[in-house]
Amino acid sequence: MRKKNIFLICIFIMVFPSGCNDRQELEQQSYVVAIGVDKAEEEDKYDFTYQIANPEVGSSSSQGGTNEPPSEIVTITGNDVLTATYTANAFVSKKITLDHTKVIIVSEELARDENFLRVLQAAARTPQIRRGVELIVSKEKAREFIQLNKPVTETRPHKYFLSILNRVTRSGLSPNSELHRFFQITEGDADLFLSTYASAIPSEEGEGNEDEYLAGQIPKLGGSPTQFMGAAVFKEGIMIDTLNGHETRLVNILDPTMDIENFITTFKDPIEPKFRVSIGYSQDKDPNISITYNKDKPSLIEVTVDFKAEVIAIPSLVDYSQNPDYQKRLINQIISELEEQTNKLIEKSQKEYGTDPFYWSLFVRKHFLDVKAYEKADWNKVIYPNAKIKVRYNLQNLEFGKMLNDTSLEEVRD
Repeated sequence: MRKKNIFLICIFIMVFPSGCNDRQELEQQSYVVAIGVDKAEEEDKYDFTYQIANPEVGSSSSQGGTNEPPSEIVTITGNDVLTATYTANAFVSKKITLDHTKVIIVSEELARDENFLRVLQAAARTPQIRRGVELIVSKEKAREFIQLNKPVTETRPHKYFLSILNRVTRSGLSPNSELHRFFQITEGDADLFLSTYASAIPSEEGEGNEDEYLAGQIPKLGGSPTQFMGAAVFKEGIMIDTLNGHETRLVNILDPTMDIENFITTFKDPIEPKFRVSIGYSQDKDPNISITYNKDKPSLIEVTVDFKAEVIAIPSLVDYSQNPDYQKRLINQIISELEEQTNKLIEKSQKEYGTDPFYWSLFVRKHFLDVKAYEKADWNKVIYPNAKIKVRYNLQNLEFGKMLNDTSLEEVRD
């Protein structure tokens, strides 16, 4: 019996190590952080750009005086992202792996092409690319965007993309544009998908308030040329328009599937209209969305948004904190601006887009017994474009920070 046990142990020892034959050491792999996709000169071919991270740069084990670049950028032409990846190994010494890819960047030219969905389909099919990868649309070619993107304070590219996308998404200036969400909304064939819009080439400076810009239009000096602001609008897998930062914020406020933090914006000063009052906006819960579906007449969509506001700055120095009448006028101004801007965006989505970017179709599905009945009712061609929509903003609390009274110019400049 003892000899038999020893024999079995020897067999196990011989069999188990064989499972490590295909193991790849970490230092033998090249980790792609960003993938750029552009239309190639040859028809039905595409240029794939890979930004491969250099793990030695920025790590605690590396020497502070290293002159190595933070990443290697290579471009190859191919039919799809997977075959191009394997071809790229002909000149990249280590095996290219896509497991750690953070973003897929596509040029606006390609995003507006009717074949865009065909190109992106391969990325969803492979298990190498995670569904949590963020989709970014660049105004210029994706290859140019990646080459021009040179962060100043964050040398490691994977950390940079994680940080910048987290900030612009939390502040509402860009949407959550994960690859999984793109296919979920596109295959649902009911709502619009919004993708992060970016640019590394400054364009003509935009006009408007601090959040009413598109990427590339923000007036700035110094730092990295890359800007993330606004959204690319997709309908049925094709880009059809763009939204600026303010419009994107409104979408994030009204979409219950979006996660938005506090942000600061400005509203016209009702007492001194040439000035603007800075307000900290916060929203503790999702908007309340109620849809009354009517088969033979326009449906009714009612939305209530509860929010709080904190006065951050009053350049006009009007005494809003101590004057109840002034406070009422300020509250009315905040609510009226939000409702007016929201109504403009809704009208645009109904008349120009023919469907909504707010993912409200989730709340009408309960009115149907099965998917066939829901599809027959046609949310994006019949229900939403003809619906009567009422959005109400409810300011629950208005605060004035630590200071109740501002400096009096009359006393200072006596």
